[in-house]
Amino acid sequence: MSSATPAENYAEARAERDYPETAAFARAQRFDLDPFQLEGCRALERGSSALVAAPTGAGKTIVGEFAIHLAMASARDKAFYTTPMKALSNQKFRELQEVYGAENVGLLTGDTNINSHARVVVMTTEVLRNMIYAGSGALDDLRYVVMDEVHYLADRFRGAVWEEVIIHLPQSVRLVGLSATVSNAEEFGDWIGTVRGGTEVIVSEIRPVPLEQHVLARGELVPLFDGRGTDVNRELLRMGPGLSSGGGGHHRGRGRGRQVVRPPRGGGGRLDRARAIELLDRQHLLPAIFFIFSRVGCDQAVVQTRHAGIRVTTPEERSEIRRIVHERTAALQDEDLGVLGFYEWSRDLERGIAAHHAGLLPAFKEVVEELFQKKLVKVVFATETLALGINMPARTVVLEKLEKFNGETRAPITSGEYTQLTGRAGRRGIDVEGHAVVHWSDGMNPEAVASLASRRTYPLNSSFRPTYNMAVNLIDQYGRPAARDILESSFAQFQADRAVVDIAREVKRAEESLDGYLEAMTCHLGDFAEYAGIRRELSDLEKKARKDVSASKARTEQRRQKMARLKKNTQRHPCHQCADREKHARWGERYYHLKRRTDKLRREIDTRTGTVARQFDRIVDVLVVLDYVAIEKGEATLTDTGARMKRIYGDRDLLVAESLRQELWTSLDPASLAALACCLVYEPRRTEQGGEGPLPRGPFRDALDATDRLWADLDDLEQQHRLPGTSPIAPGLAQAMHMWANGQLLDRVLGAADMAAGDFVRWTKQTIDLLDQISMVAEGDLARTARRSLDAVRRGIVAYSAV
Repeated sequence: MSSATPAENYAEARAERDYPETAAFARAQRFDLDPFQLEGCRALERGSSALVAAPTGAGKTIVGEFAIHLAMASARDKAFYTTPMKALSNQKFRELQEVYGAENVGLLTGDTNINSHARVVVMTTEVLRNMIYAGSGALDDLRYVVMDEVHYLADRFRGAVWEEVIIHLPQSVRLVGLSATVSNAEEFGDWIGTVRGGTEVIVSEIRPVPLEQHVLARGELVPLFDGRGTDVNRELLRMGPGLSSGGGGHHRGRGRGRQVVRPPRGGGGRLDRARAIELLDRQHLLPAIFFIFSRVGCDQAVVQTRHAGIRVTTPEERSEIRRIVHERTAALQDEDLGVLGFYEWSRDLERGIAAHHAGLLPAFKEVVEELFQKKLVKVVFATETLALGINMPARTVVLEKLEKFNGETRAPITSGEYTQLTGRAGRRGIDVEGHAVVHWSDGMNPEAVASLASRRTYPLNSSFRPTYNMAVNLIDQYGRPAARDILESSFAQFQADRAVVDIAREVKRAEESLDGYLEAMTCHLGDFAEYAGIRRELSDLEKKARKDVSASKARTEQRRQKMARLKKNTQRHPCHQCADREKHARWGERYYHLKRRTDKLRREIDTRTGTVARQFDRIVDVLVVLDYVAIEKGEATLTDTGARMKRIYGDRDLLVAESLRQELWTSLDPASLAALACCLVYEPRRTEQGGEGPLPRGPFRDALDATDRLWADLDDLEQQHRLPGTSPIAPGLAQAMHMWANGQLLDRVLGAADMAAGDFVRWTKQTIDLLDQISMVAEGDLARTARRSLDAVRRGIVAYSAV
């Protein structure tokens, strides 16, 4: 029997009547939709775009899935679902296939193309950006675009792509942005509304599964907060900095009847992972993710638990794990399995333990994810990359340290990072509560930990910056002035000066009106704008003459002569004889007044920050110097070389385009071209040298030297134009890529690369992306060489895909 009041029942009945699609969709779900999910769905049913910001695991994707439901409920509408990572795209592709059938769902991730003309297509955000610039026919009938993990817009390397898509999508497309809880969601939503029209912002701070916070000290879990969940546990405060997981006595405190530790004298100890797993297992807190901010640390943790004899699986579970592992890795070649550490890895999986990090072979990572989701693997040691959207919720998340290496130094994690990491704890529909466990180390302050756990400050800041590729695409599609207006509409500029976006939008609307006025004043007898200009000049002079009664005789005579000349020019002009002259003239006046106001607005934009547009201007100046863009009568157009650059993406777009134009790579064979492409995408870690080691012999070295000299010349040119430039070419992986393209065995290639298999696969896939661009943009023999190079590189573990 319902406990709702009559008023609540009435409101629910009215909502069902007003939003029938939402109601039908909600009834089909396995659980009742939360208020924020219903709000998001109803916004879409009203015809708005929506930005939904909610904690990890709260079920934001339901709103995105409702957009797909709306598209499929129509006769022809399409929906695209974009994600920042191929792994996420693969996962969503499989989920949507189960709902709508394999024939209706496609996948596009750069290196995978499945059913791309389906009505629902899952893709990485870059693929959609490239489609928009290419004017792809796949955009026809597109009604909804779901942008999952839209907070990636802040990513320093790839974030600009999200802004490009949001700005350039046709206005008829409704956008669904799904974001982690960010503290400036309203500002971000305001910007989307400014560039795309009606957008509703739905923010939820409520976790669907409450989170219990603990401290792990000397083998016991101590509640971080008191019974009310508001103040720091007094027992922890009494212990203060110095509480350790090392030796020392303990006494029973108020921490929910659990043992609480008195601080020993001396330093803090390292986490005994085996004991920690046993503790979590005893208290029914598995499955758990242990976040360790280093790949080596993750691998070492697996070895430690193996040596400690930890096993958290039943015989039946081990049998199921063996079956799934065999099925998912059957495509891998036998000679590669030993090199990849397959046998040890699979035995660890059978014990219910695994590592998860970027160095792991993608095929292995996917198996770990699947086994964890099926509750077969119970403990995963992971780097923070796992926190970025992959569906791997756990009952418990353990943070071994509250600091990590940020590329330069060890720094404390932010409250936003803490929220993102602990957001994995608590599985909706399975757990009553999730658990976050912080391992105590010497010197830790309980109040600082509590502050980290309770704050929700995670601002979203734009990382947008114009590129050469973006510039040529914008100029080609919109012309230079309109391109500047588009850049003025970016979130980067919005944050720099919110008013500029509103002004730029007003200018854009005014320009559309000006085009209409021009059309309305068009005269079949001649140039009416010219005629209207003469009339206006005459009218202005007549006004001045009436006002300036004290003017000298000489000035009065000068004006009289000029007015007579203008009258004569007016009467001689062909448009003076037009029967609709005065009707055209009224439109001409409207055009003049709006043009004057628009020019004033442009000057206002120019005097404001304008940082993004200024960067664009500098990029265009470089493109003019190199003859990619031609300026004639103040208009910017692309040259043939500029048109070629439209299809070259990436940080080295200009270097690749210039190398092709100067024919620096025409003498290369397929393996050497793969090695050189690898030099352009590879970025060594700070701890790697990147430029040392042997290089492939023959024409490769000459081509590399020539490309390196070209890079230096371009870098000088960019510095002259106050542009940041790019990092030097890194040939550290060239020899290994050359060997791989020549068909050498995996163990020899990985030995030459001196890196994990997962890293090698990642750089190889980026090499493939660049070779693919070269194969489509280059001409003649080089295009054929690039295609052969692609075939040579796309083999073995690189070609493997679980989809």
